[in-house]
Amino acid sequence: MSGVNDQLMLISLLQRLVYFDIFSYPLTENELFNYCSFINPDRDEGLRILHKLIDSGVINFNSGYYYLSHDSSVISTRLRDNKRAFDRLKTAHRFSYIISCFPFVRAIFISGSLSKNVMKPDDDIDYFIITEPGRLWLCRTFLTLFKKIFLANSHHNFCLNYFVDSNSLEIPDRNIYTATEIAFLLPVYNYDLYCEFIRSNEWYKTEFPNLRVQEEKVSIRPWAIKKSLERIFHNRFGEWLDNKCFSVISSYWRKKFFWLDEITYAQNMKSERYVSKHHPDSYQSLILNLYEKKRIYMESYAIQSLFNVS
Repeated sequence: MSGVNDQLMLISLLQRLVYFDIFSYPLTENELFNYCSFINPDRDEGLRILHKLIDSGVINFNSGYYYLSHDSSVISTRLRDNKRAFDRLKTAHRFSYIISCFPFVRAIFISGSLSKNVMKPDDDIDYFIITEPGRLWLCRTFLTLFKKIFLANSHHNFCLNYFVDSNSLEIPDRNIYTATEIAFLLPVYNYDLYCEFIRSNEWYKTEFPNLRVQEEKVSIRPWAIKKSLERIFHNRFGEWLDNKCFSVISSYWRKKFFWLDEITYAQNMKSERYVSKHHPDSYQSLILNLYEKKRIYMESYAIQSLFNVS
């Protein structure tokens, strides 16, 4: 094998297998070609490259799935996780309706593992929420109080880890992890704002140029009383209260996660008037570091195997 295009397609296909292998998630042929960063890949050429990778022992194929692991049980695990995700999606829709009824919630997207149609037994249901500008921290406080009072502070079905306001839709972190999260978001409330969010983050298409924007599958209409509740806080008192919530919560987080250095804290615990990100476990950094190490190794191994590069 030779040629620049062959190498580019090889790297693109391999990178997707590497990324999803971190989560022990084998990919079908359609998924692999839809997820790869090679624009409009030639299927025949791509399959020829994949067959070479299989013959060289770089990747594996079984029952319609491509994967890096030598353990074929990743396929049955994926199917169980897909089934669990299907069941949990009904729960996510119910809680999405509840969230939509809270004052100043303008859009809701399901994120995390469920958005990718996979759920482990102990996985939480994650929500990405867009709020009205100037009321993000008040909205977040209302939802947090609901979780603490009525859900015993359980994150299992109600994990609220990312908020932005409708004037700050662009996500600054540009990497494979964030691009994947954006590409797979499931809109469940306010599809128009979802489309605006996608337009504000079109950079993700550098990683997923062949993946179509999610279609609207759920249409939620919150309680009519929501507007009346919002009017109570559409004044100087509401502005003061939002500022107070922001000040108290951000100060509490900085003290609680004192061991995080300033750079790590800024990356994982974004606390500004227009954004609230709560990822103290540095999960994104962990995945990116693991991906880079595995990507470099697998690309080198595959190119040497297929292109006879020393």
